[in-house]
Amino acid sequence: MRSLRRFGLVVALLGAVGLTAEAKPAAAPAKAKAGAKAAPAKGKAAATKGKTAAKGKAGKDTGKGKGKGKNKTAQKCAKSKKGKTKRCGGTGEWGTFFGQGVAASELRSEPLGRPSGHVAIRSGAVNESADVQIFQSDGSYDPTALASLDKVFKCKRTGEVRQIDPRLYEVLSHIQDHYQGKQIELVSGFRFQRNENSRHYHGSAADIIVSGVSDKDLDAYVRTLDVGGMGIGIYPKSGFIHVDFRAPGRPSYRWTDYSTGEQSSPGKQPPKGWSRPNS
Repeated sequence: MRSLRRFGLVVALLGAVGLTAEAKPAAAPAKAKAGAKAAPAKGKAAATKGKTAAKGKAGKDTGKGKGKGKNKTAQKCAKSKKGKTKRCGGTGEWGTFFGQGVAASELRSEPLGRPSGHVAIRSGAVNESADVQIFQSDGSYDPTALASLDKVFKCKRTGEVRQIDPRLYEVLSHIQDHYQGKQIELVSGFRFQRNENSRHYHGSAADIIVSGVSDKDLDAYVRTLDVGGMGIGIYPKSGFIHVDFRAPGRPSYRWTDYSTGEQSSPGKQPPKGWSRPNS
């Protein structure tokens, strides 16, 4: 009997040991399952972090673009239906501007004949005047006459003198011939300034008034002289028109600017570092 009891006890102990041995390996899959469940949570957190970072980056770019777009004068441009001319307009602290390209059909189709060469002009801004014949007997330019006109066109802020595009003087001669007996007043010629994109800076522009002639009439006449590559603008509040020769390869352009023309924008100031020479 005792032997049977001992045998039963041994069997019970062995059964308990077997159950323990089987329970231990079973814990590993449970742990693995828990790990598998944790992995997606970690991936979700990473995705959330990436989304947050992307959102922050997008916000930074937008802010940068918005800051970059701040200008003194906001302008919007759009091409016409045919895509041949560009119209621009905008309002800023100095006035309102409207401009557009010029269709080929609006340009002068006939060759522009040579003017008489007579130019009489004065500038109250620099207290200079000239009454000259820009052509010599052989039809070439008279360098002495051009030099006299260059002096009238000198920068009113710095006194700097540059050679002016002689084609501009031919336009003035055409104006002189058309409005015989009328005085041409130069508002602004060459500008030694910070804004190097201005045609004034390149000695290829003039802001003018003709005594006794309205700015509208003068603007309309000068447009008839454009065979291509000219910029012509009217400034109704100031009463003058702007005439220039565009940079090589650039098309003609027209605009109306309602600014007073008296503002002193940073771009019109002398280049940084410039100082007036000792007299």
